[in-house]
Amino acid sequence: MSKILRLKNTSFFSVGFDLITLDKPMTYDLYVNSSSHSANEKFVRIFPVNGILTSEDISTFRRKYHQLYISEGQRDMYLRSLSGCIGIEDVQKTEIIKDSAIHYLDTIFDPTKEFSNEVLTETINGCRDSVESMVDVIKDYDVKQVQSLIGDLSFHDFYTYDHSINVSMYCISLFKIVRPKAAREEIVLAGLGGLLHDLGKIKIPTHIINNSGKLDDEQFSMIKKHPKFGFDLLSSSEIDCPGVDFSIVKRIVHEHHENFDGTGYPSGLKGDEIHLLARITAIADFFDAVTTKRSYHEALIPEEALGIMSRSVGKKIDPKLFEIFSNNISQVVSRVYNKELPSDFDPCQPHDVLPFKKIEPKKQQSNFFKKEEQNFGKVAVDEGGKKKKAS
Repeated sequence: MSKILRLKNTSFFSVGFDLITLDKPMTYDLYVNSSSHSANEKFVRIFPVNGILTSEDISTFRRKYHQLYISEGQRDMYLRSLSGCIGIEDVQKTEIIKDSAIHYLDTIFDPTKEFSNEVLTETINGCRDSVESMVDVIKDYDVKQVQSLIGDLSFHDFYTYDHSINVSMYCISLFKIVRPKAAREEIVLAGLGGLLHDLGKIKIPTHIINNSGKLDDEQFSMIKKHPKFGFDLLSSSEIDCPGVDFSIVKRIVHEHHENFDGTGYPSGLKGDEIHLLARITAIADFFDAVTTKRSYHEALIPEEALGIMSRSVGKKIDPKLFEIFSNNISQVVSRVYNKELPSDFDPCQPHDVLPFKKIEPKKQQSNFFKKEEQNFGKVAVDEGGKKKKAS
């Protein structure tokens, strides 16, 4: 993860030598820390915005400097430059974008930091920058490729951060399949909604959010309030984020726990009453929760996950969207598991062990063989009086 350093009102984050724009105008300045004492950082600009770096320049920097830095104020420009960096693996680009998203999420989730409308505006603008960069990296990815990419990423010790970023990536991919002609700003909106879907958890005590065991009734009751908390937070704040339709973001945040059959919360919406992007987020939410390997539990392979999810089709999740999602991951859905997740399963929570429950076999009717017993050995006669073969 990138290291964040501060100097008075300015902060800097570290970047790798291999992740710098070459052979075209730079969109950011490069700095080094000229002080050998961590308590007394002194940042000096060594290369200006609009300058053109060559591979020879980078080789010289490697010999002279221990680490390169970029001003926090230019983070968005740096993120946008990543998609044009040739020879860099997508997983490296995604790690950087993920680190940036975590940096912004941490700004509002950190209980030691003072929350304000200004902080929320800065955070959401930063999150949008991260999502835009993610769209550029995975623009040609299908859902299965996104799942593979996520599997190659490192994970953070705060489940909410990783989960939100993964959900964002799945939302981008699934929305592009559902709406292949969608404008870029619509795709970014789908990703931003996924990234912010658990925003309301900033009002939930951390010990409840991070509880990977079974929640008691009081704790689960508190967790169920987070969609409304997030909605109220966005509704009561004056957020300046050009190009973002917050009426839709608010609906995603508010409705991602609504169930397709109307049994969800907080409003008991059902079917098409739930916004399309909220229904997409619900599928992304569920899939990531059971397929991403964590320290708490082993992940299911995609086919097993789809088999488990299929038991919630028409209940928790949209049948048509699930069919599209499933077809873009695997043509074979494993249904060998004779178990399912309970109706109150919360994908937003970490789990020591996924809380599967066994599916009881359906009881056979007591008169199942009655007809066969009555007719066994008898000779049927047609209307003409001719004998027919016994049934």
